[in-house]
Amino acid sequence: MAETPDNTDQKAVPQEAVPQEATPQEQISIQSIYIKDISFESPNAPKIFSEKKVPKFELEMTNNITRVAENIYEVVLNVTATAKTEENTAFLVEVHQAGLFTLVGFAENKLSYMLNGVCPNILFPYVREVMSTLVSRGGFQPLYLAPVNFEALYLQRLTQNQAEKQN
Repeated sequence: MAETPDNTDQKAVPQEAVPQEATPQEQISIQSIYIKDISFESPNAPKIFSEKKVPKFELEMTNNITRVAENIYEVVLNVTATAKTEENTAFLVEVHQAGLFTLVGFAENKLSYMLNGVCPNILFPYVREVMSTLVSRGGFQPLYLAPVNFEALYLQRLTQNQAEKQN
């Protein structure tokens, strides 16, 4: 599991970015969770199955946020995993897992936290399952992605941005 920032890290984070207890008017609900785009490629099959070399993995993650209507947001978690043995690509799998979320009553800074931290945390288990299934159906050992704490990553990014502004 990804580590969460310790207390010393949180001191560097603007306090308004750290969510406090939810006020009664703050509400989040999931409208839908769906796959927006999916791709699996194994350009060197079947030759790649006879290679004895252990592939090296690269993982890329991004997210996109789109306001669909008042208080309704589409959050898309884009995850790409590539397995290569030296110059040969064993497989490339890409999943764009999306969700429609209704977020009501959040202040702007807390809304950003919810969209960049909480919503991707909700979507990630779906990405993990889809990627593992695709890779195993492609003839490879299942791909088990380690859990990611998007809330901690978001707070870390805020801290880095604040430090860059001070320099």
